[in-house]
Amino acid sequence: MSSIAEPDGFDAFWKATLDTARGPVLLEVTPGPDDLPLFECFDVTFGGFGGDPIRAWYTRPSSHGADLPAVVEFAGYGRGRGLPFERLTWPAAGYAHLLMDVRGQGDQYGCGGDTPDPRPYSSGGPGPVTRGILDPYDYYYRRLITDAVRAVDAVRALPGVDPARVAVAGNSQGGGLAIAVAGLVPDLTAVLASAPFLCDIRHAVDLTGAEPYGAIATYLSVHRDAADTVWHTLSHFDGVHFAHRATAPGHFGIGLRDTVCPPDTGFAAVDRWQPPHETRVYPFNGHEGGEAYHVRDQLRWLRDLVTR
Repeated sequence: MSSIAEPDGFDAFWKATLDTARGPVLLEVTPGPDDLPLFECFDVTFGGFGGDPIRAWYTRPSSHGADLPAVVEFAGYGRGRGLPFERLTWPAAGYAHLLMDVRGQGDQYGCGGDTPDPRPYSSGGPGPVTRGILDPYDYYYRRLITDAVRAVDAVRALPGVDPARVAVAGNSQGGGLAIAVAGLVPDLTAVLASAPFLCDIRHAVDLTGAEPYGAIATYLSVHRDAADTVWHTLSHFDGVHFAHRATAPGHFGIGLRDTVCPPDTGFAAVDRWQPPHETRVYPFNGHEGGEAYHVRDQLRWLRDLVTR
């Protein structure tokens, strides 16, 4: 269970949010860099929250003419989509791969991002996790989770994709987004989430001072009377509440020494997962988890699932 109770009207909140985002999903698809001749790459722009243009890289093996199962990947906190040849594991394994850019992020790691967040917010701090934190309708992750749902719509509309076989994947923030999408999209093939962020959020703030959760504590250290309002906002975005609505099989990875996304918080989401799922636990690892060993396990697990 989450340390933040599920708010009244959780499903209605998300239905209304997603209903406002429906409409044409693919805004532009143009050829991407041709530096890697074994892959086809496309620069995709799709309509996210409120129709805002969201960038993504779409990559698939060039030798496959048939429609392929797809993996939609979400990036970690502070990252953007970077360059298309940074993340080739999934297309190298034979999948169509959509790597979603992260609105208003991309300045902390990797090679940056290409999607600004054009939406103003009326409260909160400067970092993504505290933007608009006094109102669930104003909160940054309302926009980002909606973008992630729309990324699934986008990949299903792209050529060369089997729309009936779509998985979502991510690490850290990306893992939290994958869990949220799993609770909002009823017909996914699989969910792969490691070291998930935004799970059992209040407990996470109590357990660690590391960023990004530390930014919430810092905000509350100044705005001392805002705690109840902040927890109410965050209750609409807690992965535990999405997890028990998931309908797809899940594959999870958790490092028991993770001080960024403490393991107890990830387990809180896993414990609510009703469909078949597997969890890989790394007793001596932190936020990095199992790294390449875990990726190998993900590849084998998903291959078995999509080829049944």
